Amino acid sequence: MKTNDLKKVLYAVSVTLSLLFVSCHPTAKKVRDQPFRTTVQHPEWSRKAVLYEVNIRQYTSEGTFRAFEEHLPRLKALGVDILWLMPIYPIGKTNRKGQLGSYYSIRDYVHTNPEYGSINDLKHLVAKAHAMGFHVLLDWVANHTAWDHTWTKTHPDWYEHDSTGHFVSPYDWTDVIQLNYSNHHLWAAMVNDMKFWINKTDIDGFRCDYPGHIPVAFWDSARSVLQSVKPVFMLAEDEEHTALLEHSFDMNYAWELMHLTEHIAQGKDNASALSSYFLRQQKIYPPDAYRLNCITNHDENSWNGTVFERYGKGVKAFAILDFTVPGMPLIYSGQEAGLNKKLRFFDKDTIPWNDTTSWSPFYRQLIQLKHSQQALWNGNAGGKIEILPNNKEDQVFSFIRKKGSDKVLVIQNLSSNKIKVTIHYRDQKDIFTEYFSGQTTEIGDSCSFQLFPWRSLVYTSNP
Repeated sequence: MKTNDLKKVLYAVSVTLSLLFVSCHPTAKKVRDQPFRTTVQHPEWSRKAVLYEVNIRQYTSEGTFRAFEEHLPRLKALGVDILWLMPIYPIGKTNRKGQLGSYYSIRDYVHTNPEYGSINDLKHLVAKAHAMGFHVLLDWVANHTAWDHTWTKTHPDWYEHDSTGHFVSPYDWTDVIQLNYSNHHLWAAMVNDMKFWINKTDIDGFRCDYPGHIPVAFWDSARSVLQSVKPVFMLAEDEEHTALLEHSFDMNYAWELMHLTEHIAQGKDNASALSSYFLRQQKIYPPDAYRLNCITNHDENSWNGTVFERYGKGVKAFAILDFTVPGMPLIYSGQEAGLNKKLRFFDKDTIPWNDTTSWSPFYRQLIQLKHSQQALWNGNAGGKIEILPNNKEDQVFSFIRKKGSDKVLVIQNLSSNKIKVTIHYRDQKDIFTEYFSGQTTEIGDSCSFQLFPWRSLVYTSNP
């Protein structure tokens, strides 16, 4: 590491530590009279973006950067904007799980997994993605390393130790060991390794794994240093620590929403819970905070089941919900092809692209809807959610979002019953076009609709 780089990082650390000691960071579980404030300036290219998670190992039979690169034209036609590559680094061999090990057991932060290809292969992928209009995030694992990372020999003091002096594995993650962020030289080394990938491959930011166990001041300093290289986008795999969104991260996970929609799909809760959820979120988050909406990802698919196992006949309804409520939607590898298989996590398990009914036209429509309707854009570039009362609120969720001349009105039957519902539309009568059918209708106060089970109507004022 260059001396000047180390000085810059340690200076940023000292500044953010001083801020940490004079303020108390609230968590998402606390409901305030007013939302927290954020200084994060989101890149303009993120304002109407849809995120796509790439599992390089399972994406193709080859499992390489070059093989995935061949799918870029298809993903461009699908319409996704940001590619998040799951960890692409060498995987630990000591205490490895399965044949290939966990993506999140990092043996070396500044090299690629040779099974995926070289750094030059990754650089080629990023350059081609940029030329096609994509932005690219790398997955960053700052909380822990593999047992055989070189730091265990060169800097054992950068790790936590138990009472007998041995390294400590967090939870039951026995293939990794916990880093200790009380040592600020670790902070400088970690930020320097993150900066390496921006300088070397021109990536656009990071999705950061399990960042809540690490001091917020570290992430504040990391954002400051990375931002000095190029404008970055930062996604926190976290929902509890809203302080991460004050200065460090652009977006966190809306896990509570995902689990709530699962419960509604499984009959454990009903549609009325969504109104309470979104009203509560408006008290927690400022208008320009980004949330990540999803019905699946690598963890959910591998450990908890496919979207069809978890959502049943409600899969389309809750995908539509994720694309129309505030937040950035996520599509996981294979989701757009109707992936109906739990992918093994520690072993090779290629996505069966050709043996499922393609859902690509459906997701392409949703992405086009997101892009074309400013009311659905991210943060304060879009419109806030306004819940519309109806006479079947235990089964029907109805809301509108508005921005400028754009209005998007959504009515969803989130039950297995055929329902006639009356929506109370507060504005003057408007002419709307139903997005999926193309039919126009006039909507005013006390309009009634017939809805089949799990049916969604999405009305736009500007088709």
